[in-house]
Amino acid sequence: MYADYGANGPTAVPMYGAMPLDGNLQAIEFHGKVPFAARSLRKSVNLVAVVACLFLPILIFVVVFAAQSFGLHYETPRNCMLLCGGILVAVFIMGYFAYTAAMQRTVGVQEPLWYVVVFASGFLAWILAFGFGQANFEANMQPFYDTDNLNVYQSVNPATAHGSQMMDAGRIMFTPDSHLDLVKAMVFQNVDRFCVAPISVGPSGPKATKFATYDFWAVGQNCCPGNPAEFRCGEYSNTKATSGLRLMREEERAYYRLAVQQAEAAYNIRAQHPVFLYWLQDANAELFAYEDDGFKYFLLGSLCFSCFQLFVVVVATIAFSKTSL
Repeated sequence: MYADYGANGPTAVPMYGAMPLDGNLQAIEFHGKVPFAARSLRKSVNLVAVVACLFLPILIFVVVFAAQSFGLHYETPRNCMLLCGGILVAVFIMGYFAYTAAMQRTVGVQEPLWYVVVFASGFLAWILAFGFGQANFEANMQPFYDTDNLNVYQSVNPATAHGSQMMDAGRIMFTPDSHLDLVKAMVFQNVDRFCVAPISVGPSGPKATKFATYDFWAVGQNCCPGNPAEFRCGEYSNTKATSGLRLMREEERAYYRLAVQQAEAAYNIRAQHPVFLYWLQDANAELFAYEDDGFKYFLLGSLCFSCFQLFVVVVATIAFSKTSL
């Protein structure tokens, strides 16, 4: 401190860095420096909250997606719904805690914000997993389970076998000389075109042997242009195709039955117990392709949601660390 002699006598001028006489620390002005009190307001990241926010929604998504997609849904749908419902209840409990914490929020405490993020991410994970799991089940896993649980018949001669003998067939392997009788193809149109063609043996065309009953039919949708219909479904042009995979979509069966009835009237043939099949070279490979697709979409969906949740956590961490309360 030094004295400044002015018009009214000497006055005390504080030296740089000296404490003011009145003891008021707030009067000190630091140029280019952040006060310690301000630095203490910057919030530290809660590592436990970050880990919970990252992995809990992912766990919810994976469990619900798997329950909806695979065997639990097919074998015991009630248990599947109980599991998914229990997880949804747990998500709402997290929402209650998030609401309570937000209402009692105090300055400098981050946890209420993380509770909100965990609840919102967990609820979104449940909604997406439930919907995508149902879609994956209906498109891939249910056809696989339905067909795989049925019987497999080998070396079936369509000229002598009857559909009533194979009502439990999931896959049928016909004799090597079997083929499609494209001359007797027919279509029934109801917005979509439902195409059918009988499976036969021996000569084809006008010289084809007429059977007592045509019970095995290759089918396809919107693959028979022209009038009369030109059957272009499945592996119709593959000379090695001699097997069939059972049609499992019940809502389509009635339309194919109407197409067969039209073929009966048009070609003067009989079909007492028609069995509808997708015409293929390897029915087993086609069946297990459904299973492969189901697992592929499950893994892809889980990976995409995990990446999304990682992005959410990173953004939330940066935003919360910069927020001053």
